[in-house]
Amino acid sequence: MTHAVEANADGLIGPTHSYAGLSPGNLASSLNRGEASNPRAAVLQGLDKMKRLADLGLPQFVLPPHERPDIPFLRTLGFSGSDAQVLERAWKDAPAFAAAACSASSMWAANAATVTPSADSGDGCVHFTPANLHTNLHRSLEHGQTRRALEALFPAPDRFAVHDALPAVGHLADEGAANHVRLCRDHGEPGVNLLVWGRDAFELWDGPYPARQTRQASEAVGRRHGASGVVLAQQGRAAIAGGTFHNDVVCVGALDTLFHHELAFEDTARTRRDIRDAAKGFEPIFVEVAAADLPLADAISSYLFNSMLIRVPGEDRLTLICPVETRENVRAHAVAEDVASSNGPIGRVEYVDVRQSMRNGGGPACLRLRVVLTDAELAATNAAMRLTDELHGALSVWGATWYRDRLTPADLADPQLLVESRGALDELTQILGLGGGFYPFQRG
Repeated sequence: MTHAVEANADGLIGPTHSYAGLSPGNLASSLNRGEASNPRAAVLQGLDKMKRLADLGLPQFVLPPHERPDIPFLRTLGFSGSDAQVLERAWKDAPAFAAAACSASSMWAANAATVTPSADSGDGCVHFTPANLHTNLHRSLEHGQTRRALEALFPAPDRFAVHDALPAVGHLADEGAANHVRLCRDHGEPGVNLLVWGRDAFELWDGPYPARQTRQASEAVGRRHGASGVVLAQQGRAAIAGGTFHNDVVCVGALDTLFHHELAFEDTARTRRDIRDAAKGFEPIFVEVAAADLPLADAISSYLFNSMLIRVPGEDRLTLICPVETRENVRAHAVAEDVASSNGPIGRVEYVDVRQSMRNGGGPACLRLRVVLTDAELAATNAAMRLTDELHGALSVWGATWYRDRLTPADLADPQLLVESRGALDELTQILGLGGGFYPFQRG
């Protein structure tokens, strides 16, 4: 058996982190729209969560934020002049586009890409397809820079294949790993790749909120990666209608265990049967939470299932890393503690404070992209982007120096924020060894 580990690559929260309410169906984002955010607290919370995982013995990497405001995007819309003039004119004449150009949503790395480890791919490489995030304007701007970040972190072409995003059309709307769960006996062995879709691209969707992932996009990613053990499952329509914009809001899995809400799948029995049929060398374990014990509204507000399910090195049972909101919700807390106190596969629950992310609709699992790596693949990653005590310290000082402690959506129009953001990103490229031309503004 080839030894492999599951690494986490977390998105570093950007200087323009704000509550602009850009995402229909994301209830937390809509609820907090217009309120003041704290980008400094946000980036430090994210860094502390990363360090907690690194301290537990899991490889932890940092993905840099994107350049925002996205001035090149605004120029494609006909705005001209200096960068400050472009920003000013966009906010005056097209504020919805200006708001999209300022989004810091690349922080949610679960949407960065879908990943197929070498144990499951057709050519023995680790494959990445950046998500085109076609459903939402502000997120559809991300995939080009996401590819650059992934290529910087995984630079060895003989081991890593970083693809372009799928074509940016509604039929191939792709939301990345937020709709992907890998199950296996051990990380280095072939597993089951559960790809969850919300709608068929050639059928009418009549739900109150968008079904963001198409079946056709999931199929295309699986084909392009040569992925084995693929299981396609439809996300529960009731879950989407209730505000489950990604499947990872109601489902998380690790190793042989799938932990999910009763309403996560449209056909739970079929999904389980297909997973069992695809599993080779292990028996999947399903831990289901009934709606009677945890109503969907509580599952969404507490983000119990958007927790990180991990195996701590040296431990036999899994650990569930939940947001503090889970602990504060009476029903969700009871479910989490009951699961951990049982004799099942999950043996411990821990809580982390990522409240700034949660207020925009993203829990601990949203902030990370999971990548299974063999020892040789781990050695081929960019070591400058791997979190150490020293890097955590340097990034904490960097964030405290450059980030504002209060930001409203109206502040996004401030040209000084553009200056501050670029100054922060310019220094970040030096800290992470990304080179001088990583961001568009650095290329002249």
